[in-house]
Amino acid sequence: MGRLKGIPTILSPELLHVLASMGHGDEIVIADANFTTSSMCKGGPREVRADGHGGPEVLQAILKLLPLDHHEPPAILMAVEQVDAKRGVTAPIRDVYKKIVTDSDSSVPVITIERSKFKERAAKAYAIVQTGEVALYGNIILKMGVIEEK
Repeated sequence: MGRLKGIPTILSPELLHVLASMGHGDEIVIADANFTTSSMCKGGPREVRADGHGGPEVLQAILKLLPLDHHEPPAILMAVEQVDAKRGVTAPIRDVYKKIVTDSDSSVPVITIERSKFKERAAKAYAIVQTGEVALYGNIILKMGVIEEK
């Protein structure tokens, strides 16, 4: 990576390979430190480690390279569970993620789905990137789009 221009240094060679291998419609999960990445990736998505890096930084770097889909919601957040909401958990990182996505492409909708549905979808993703993010509900799924002819 030291010899390539324009690639965020936070993206490891392994993560770059994953991004380059993805096709239209493939999904990648940026997961927080609490996500069940290793167990979910046994026989499923590819596991990529980004320990020591925060979710927002990894998301920003990935969005510099990954075109997002425009046919289906390409950015999906995990909803706060009722039990946590009753305890006052608000998960402000989700607002940070929304801003990063819309700053990257203002036409992209960001939706929120219930935790169990998020995990079902994550289990079918192309890859899960395990970050060191400690903010609760610091997880997002991105659906790859296409690079259009100009």
